Amino acid sequence: MSDFEKASDGAKMDFAKDMSYGDYLGLDAILSSQHPLSDAHDEMLFIIQHQTSELWMRLAIHELQEARKVMLSGDLQPAFKMLSRVARIFEQLNNAWDVLRTMTPSEYTAFRPSLGNSSGFQSHQYRLVEYLLGNRVGALMKLHQHRPIALAALQDELTQPSLYQVAIDVVCTRLGQDKLAGAPATSDWAAQQAVQDLWQHVYEDPATHWELYELAEKFVDLEDYFRRWRFNHVTTVERIIGFKRGTGGTSGVGYLRKMLEVELFPELWHVRGAL
Repeated sequence: MSDFEKASDGAKMDFAKDMSYGDYLGLDAILSSQHPLSDAHDEMLFIIQHQTSELWMRLAIHELQEARKVMLSGDLQPAFKMLSRVARIFEQLNNAWDVLRTMTPSEYTAFRPSLGNSSGFQSHQYRLVEYLLGNRVGALMKLHQHRPIALAALQDELTQPSLYQVAIDVVCTRLGQDKLAGAPATSDWAAQQAVQDLWQHVYEDPATHWELYELAEKFVDLEDYFRRWRFNHVTTVERIIGFKRGTGGTSGVGYLRKMLEVELFPELWHVRGAL
């Protein structure tokens, strides 16, 4: 008996009537969902890059929604684990840009016409992540009107407080203060001095407010990785297409650079200058 046979002795080999690894993960559907529209070798890379990104975002949404749920119940400890996981998810998404950047402008040009007007700008999952975090530009829902399920998910999200709004309410409750008025449901978050003052109170006495202090740092860590993802996105796009317009009609690099200025949790960044 070979070493391999000895090591695998006892392993189940017949799955005619039992669930296998591929069955559990639905691999037939996943691995047969890549359909390049050109003969260009690198189109497969482009498709898989974006499909895997959507899978990671699916997990990020799952974690963020549950984090909000447990925070609403007043339990912060499980939320810390979930927020840390989302930060690591964006680390994975960051690393994925390194693979896409192996594609040159010449290679991308060979299949770009096949994309038509499709663009990552139209990702409803990315938009849902932003809505969950508090960057709520309601006008962008127009992009998803042709997909009722996606549109319904975004509309439902706008009926709920963002994760950041929930965090601010938790801070108010723990500090014995009245809850502050949040941003309109369909608007991105605007920095409020009263919110910054709350966080400053926490940062000035971490020992007394340790859970809130940790909550603040989990949010900062998450946005840190999110910002890196955005930066790597614009760098990759500039490296591959320069300053051409995006396939979805945006200004491309110009639009992505503008997004770098967006602050998801502005008071947590501004408070650092006030300490």
